[in-house]
Amino acid sequence: MPVIVQTLVIHAPIEICFDLSRSIEIHMESTSQTKERAVRGRTSGLIERGETVTWEATHFGVRQQLTAVISEYERPYRFVDEMVSGAFKRFRHEHRFEERNGGTLMTDIFDYTSPLGPLGRIADVLFLRSYMERFLMQRNECIKRQAEKHWNQKIR
Repeated sequence: MPVIVQTLVIHAPIEICFDLSRSIEIHMESTSQTKERAVRGRTSGLIERGETVTWEATHFGVRQQLTAVISEYERPYRFVDEMVSGAFKRFRHEHRFEERNGGTLMTDIFDYTSPLGPLGRIADVLFLRSYMERFLMQRNECIKRQAEKHWNQKIR
């Protein structure tokens, strides 16, 4: 059961960072390399507690769907999305936000179990963990760019 923890400092207020992290459109922009798109549930706007979204994307050359629910929600400090159905055996993705020096410290905690038992654990070591780390970092860098751009335009 790998756990990936990533932190990123964003020079924008916590509320902006929190909302951009819940944005369906920003998620699709940040995952354009996998052609990810929302196909069921919440398909636009800001996802809320109790809502689901089904993502369709191509990973490792295979088109697949994954449905997640927002299971915990404390605006603007944290929310959790958990897999309802999809390729993983399970995952829990916690998004945390802390005010820091006029900006925001964003922390992702992605806790997952690969399918296929021992084969999944081998895949984690060989490629899946590093793939997920890059995937999450690309998403977070997109959120950072959008938040800082939005904030800089607002304060001018």
